[in-house]
Amino acid sequence: MNRFKILFLLLVTYSCSPIYVTYDYDKAIDFSNYKTYNYFSDMEPGLSELDTKRLLDALDLQMKEKGFELSNTPDFFIDIKSSEFQGVQRETVGVGIGGTGRNVGGGISIGLPIGQANVNRQITIDFVDENKKQLFWQAVSESSFNPNATPEKREAKLNAIVEKVLTKYPPKNR
Repeated sequence: MNRFKILFLLLVTYSCSPIYVTYDYDKAIDFSNYKTYNYFSDMEPGLSELDTKRLLDALDLQMKEKGFELSNTPDFFIDIKSSEFQGVQRETVGVGIGGTGRNVGGGISIGLPIGQANVNRQITIDFVDENKKQLFWQAVSESSFNPNATPEKREAKLNAIVEKVLTKYPPKNR
């Protein structure tokens, strides 16, 4: 039942605000060589401690479902970085004044913002080969972020982000 609630929250959150993800990877890499992973010990994800735990739990769950194992001697390391930024204010009201008469005209117009700009969060997830010390896969997600969201909504949002990010790992076409 608890899993159903999480899935429902995930779908509601996922459908309400889009999550955009871009991917990049090294085409020369044989992804079947990677079976175990861990996180960089000096990772600074840029999230609160609780959100970091939620994100790592979601990553661990998705990686386990894909057949990867968390290990102290991993094949690759995961690095996470995030940043928050304000989206472009798109809703404005135009106010203008003008005058005309006897072939003379003039005018002034300004746009006044309505409401607040959206806060967005960008999360970058890097997979780095432990032996070669090189990045071999990267996903960058961007989505809206509500800093006042409840813990349940935050967890659902982070689960949705991780699920979408890992849908294309490992890459199918080489």
